[in-house]
Order: sequence, then C-alpha cells, then structure tokens
Amino acid sequence: MMTVKKINLWSILSKCFLYFWCVFSIFVFLWVINSSLKTNREFFGNIWGIFQTPQFENYGKVWNNYRMGTYFMNSVIVVVPSVLGLLAVSAPAAYILARVDFKLKKTLTRLVSFGLGIPYQLLLVPLFFLLFDLKLINSLTGLVLVYVALSIPFTVFLLISYFASLPKSLEEAAEIDGCGPGRTFFQIMLPLAGNGLVAAGVLNFVGLWNEFLLALTLLSKDSKYTLSMGLYALQGSLQYTGDWVALFAAFTMVVIPTFILFILLSRAIVAGMTMGAVKE
Repeated sequence: MMTVKKINLWSILSKCFLYFWCVFSIFVFLWVINSSLKTNREFFGNIWGIFQTPQFENYGKVWNNYRMGTYFMNSVIVVVPSVLGLLAVSAPAAYILARVDFKLKKTLTRLVSFGLGIPYQLLLVPLFFLLFDLKLINSLTGLVLVYVALSIPFTVFLLISYFASLPKSLEEAAEIDGCGPGRTFFQIMLPLAGNGLVAAGVLNFVGLWNEFLLALTLLSKDSKYTLSMGLYALQGSLQYTGDWVALFAAFTMVVIPTFILFILLSRAIVAGMTMGAVKE
C-alpha cells in the first residue's frame, strides 16, 4: 500500500509541475508579445500592464530599419533546404539500416549512435578551415552543408525506430506483386512513414532555426546573418538606445514561425514520436 501511495504522489507532483511549466511558458510568451505592442514609455511605466494602442510599427521598424527582414529570409534560405536535404539523405539510410540485413548493419548503426554523442563544438575549428579551403566561408550554401552533415545522426536514429515499427508483411506483399526495393521504398514504405518524417523535419527545423554557434563561426558578413545572429546583434545595439519594445518585436518574429509549425503539425509530431517507440 505504501508503494502505491508513493507512485500516486509522484504522478500528481509530475503533472502539477508540467501544468505549472506550461502556464509559465504561455505567460512569458504572451508577455513578450504584449510588450512588443507597447511604446517604450508604456513599457518602462508598467512592464506588466497591457498595451493601450497596438504599436504594429515596432515590427515594421525592426523588419526594415534593423534588417530583420534580410535575416529572416537568410534563415528561410538556409533552414528549408537543410531540412529537405536532410530528409532526402536520412530517410533511405534509416530504411536500409532498419529493414535490410547485411554484414555491416550493426557497425553502421553503432556509428550513427556514436555520432549523436559528438558535441559539434569540438568540430568548429576543423569545420572553419574545411569551409575556408572550399571557399564557403560567409556562404549560406556552406552553412546548409554543415547543418545537413551534423544533423544526419539524430535524424537517421529517429527514423530507424520508426521504419522498424512498420509491418514486415507490407514488404512481403509488395515483393509478391513484383515491386523492386526502390519502388517498395518510395511508393509504400515512405508514405507510411509520413508522420515520422514530419516529426524529424519539425524537430530539425526548430533546432536549425534557432542555431547560433555554427552561424557565428562561419558567417561574418552582416548581409549573411541568420535570425539568431541578427537578434544577437540587435540586442547588442539596442541596449544602448533603450528601444526594448523593438527587441521584443524581433524576438516575437523569431518565435512565431516555429510556434505556428508546432500548432499545425502537433498531431503528426506526436504520432511520429510515439509510433517509433513501439514495435509491432
């Protein structure tokens, strides 16, 4: 009986913590949006008060005067091709490692797992000199290649568990109908793995959209900055002018795309994450 009480108490405390964290996160997010719609006089007069008249020009000022529009487009140019290229490389690799038996299968799977444990901070100097030799420093193309290469282990590892959960009978039926390996993958297995691909794509999108250290190392031209670097530069300049509402507007512009993405694809993300954890 004592054990049951302890388990129930722990469950209640865990749920209370999660509810508190959700409420706190939503409150902070709404407070930032509210602050971005104030004037500086309103903000410093009462930081907890609600804006009187929405100051949408704060967003226009940040987008045009502080070049956040350029940084936003740079992030789109870098992140979208990175995610698409990453899925194009990782999905076939994960399918082979999950469904095909061959001699080096376990070794390659272990290498993928090993890649998850390498902190990319250790690779900054080699990556810098490699891209310097390839003349890809201050290049969005070079940043895309780095993002794809460093994100492959996580994506392959996530998709392996998803492909492994799909029924074997589907491949057997496809083989009986005369489908080759390529056709079986592209027409049968890949569509069934849609939720897994969405989950992998969204998780990578969020991580790369907010990535800062690699961009800071490989980009030095202001015209090539991504949103994370632009926000950092903006914070450094605005702390001397006191235009904090503009900073809140810039922060909202960074967060909103990932927030909308999670709202629209939340079911597919949950299905992709949970399906890969269960083997049939």
